Amino acid sequence: MIIELTRFKVKAGKEDVVKKWMETLNNHMDEVLDTLDAEKMYVETIFREKINGEEYLYWYSIQGEGGINVEESSHEIDKLHVAFWEECIDPNYPPVQIVPQVLMIPNRIRERMK
Repeated sequence: MIIELTRFKVKAGKEDVVKKWMETLNNHMDEVLDTLDAEKMYVETIFREKINGEEYLYWYSIQGEGGINVEESSHEIDKLHVAFWEECIDPNYPPVQIVPQVLMIPNRIRERMK
């Protein structure tokens, strides 16, 4: 099982595009959810935060081993997701991996995630 929480910086001036990106994902949730099986993605959540006038997105995910990467997906919503990513995420700001310390998932749920 892969558990991640990662912070990414949004490019300056792309806040409105990020808003549209999040609206697109929320408005096409059925399509988004259809893509998760191939990725072996059990949980994926995007958080948004503004610190000192700069915007950041955080991805939290619980994923099984061996899933495909979103870039490999043939789903149109994933292609759109990747396009938004390339437009909005600052490649000059290294992603910050936040290290998990405690995993609280009941065994009955963990067993279903294998």
